[in-house]
This record gives sequence, structure tokens and C-alpha cells, in this order.
Amino acid sequence: MVKASTRNRNADKPGFAASFFYHLVLIVGAAFSVFPFYWMFVISTRDKSGAFHVPPLLTPSDQFVANFKRALEQSDFFHALGNSAIVSISVTASVLFFCTLAGYAFAKYQFRFKTPLFFFVIGTLFVPQQLGVLPTYVIMAKLQWIDTYKALIVPAMVNAFGIFWMRQYISSAVHTELIEAGRIDGCGHFRIFWNIAVPVITPAMATLGIFTFLNTWNDFFWPLVVLKNSEHFTIQIALQQLFTVRDGLDYGMIMSATFMATLPLLVVFLLFSRWFITGLTSGAVKS
Repeated sequence: MVKASTRNRNADKPGFAASFFYHLVLIVGAAFSVFPFYWMFVISTRDKSGAFHVPPLLTPSDQFVANFKRALEQSDFFHALGNSAIVSISVTASVLFFCTLAGYAFAKYQFRFKTPLFFFVIGTLFVPQQLGVLPTYVIMAKLQWIDTYKALIVPAMVNAFGIFWMRQYISSAVHTELIEAGRIDGCGHFRIFWNIAVPVITPAMATLGIFTFLNTWNDFFWPLVVLKNSEHFTIQIALQQLFTVRDGLDYGMIMSATFMATLPLLVVFLLFSRWFITGLTSGAVKS
């Protein structure tokens, strides 16, 4: 009787209703977020007319393997997947290294024209990406990098958002006292950065790495501009080839290939989700 009355009193507390409402909103929001991915999987298991079925199909079938085999016949799927992996990993690694270095310099060092340079970097965020396509393409052509991995990797090795993100995080997370202690112990600039700053800013680096990997993997416009040979096609270009078949659009085939191309993104996010959430919420609570 005592336990039952205690549960009833807890249930009557105002916080119980609020907590129930918050969790209900989160569950509904998660369902809406996951449903497009689930429906893509459902269509990938159906024939080409499954996407037009009324009412919409909500249960998987058994044609996923057959649809994916047709996708492999229409495009060099796994080779394009490997190309995307090479480009995305290379760009992510370079962005993490250079943006973290630049953010650390802007946050913890005093040098001439520091503020104007930082505002100049931030100003590039306001320039639409499309405006830089032509001059970047001309530079790639002058260097004879068209239709190579270098044309995809080198222009994306550093970006203004990464510098801004790391500078803001390092300013609040890496205390000057730690840097001074490292200098007293005889550490050089890079050793202080690598042994003191990097372990502290791992959540921010994971967040930037996930954003960079997702954006590079999903990039379609720039690879379409600079890649001419199918040997270097990324996965997004390979998926676009599935829309050019002569016997009509096969949405089951397209969705099966798209589902398989999305799996690496899910794996990357699941592997680094803990650091990703920590990096996004680090400034939400004051210590």
C-alpha cells in the first residue's frame, strides 16, 4: 500500500506530465525523421511500380537483392563507393588537421592583423559556393588536375566554417594556464597543440569530422563539374547514372542503390555519435 501511494504521488507531480509530453514529442519527431529512410528501404524491396502504389506501401518485400543486382549492372557501384570513401576520408582528415591548427592559432595566439584576418575568413561564408566554381575550375585546369582525385580533395582541404567552429570551441575549452604550463615544461608550439589542446577538443573535432564527411560524401555538383572519366566517379555521380536508363525509371533499383550508399553515413554517425552530441551540447550547460 505504501509503495502504491508513493507511485501515485509521483505520478501527480507536475514534472511527470511535462516529462511525458517531452518524451512524446521526441518520439514523434524521431518517427518523422526515420520514416523517409524506412520508406526508401520499403520501395527498394518492391518492383518499379511500388513507389506509385495507392495507398503507399509500408511493409518490405523480397526483391531487394534483385533490385540491387540490376543497379550493379547499370553502374560501377562499388568502385564509385570506394572513390567516395577515398575522397571523403582524405578531405575529412585534412579539414580536421588544418582547421584545428588555424582555429588554435586564432584562439590562443596574438599576431599582427589577427582580427582582420579572422573577419576575412568569416566573410567567405557569405559568398555562395557557385560563385567560386569557375575560378576554381580554371585553377584545376591550369594544374592539369581535371578528372583526378586532387581536384576533389585539394580545394576542400580547409574551410571557413571549420576554422570558425574550432576557434570558438578552443577559446572556451582550452585554458591559457594549460598552455603556459606546457611552455614552462619546455614543450614547443606543436607539442602543446598535439598533447594538450587536441585531447581537450576531441568532441569538437568529431562534430566537425562528421559534418565534413557527410557534406563531402553527398556532394554532387563539384564532382559533376570536374570528373569526366567514369573511373573517378563518386557514388553520387554513379547514382545519377541510374536515372538515365532507357526502359524508364526503376525506382526499386534506384532506392536499393541509394539505401546501400547511405549505410556508410549511418555507420560513421553511429561510431562518432557520442562525441558529436558532446560537441554540440558542450556550451549548453555552464560548469
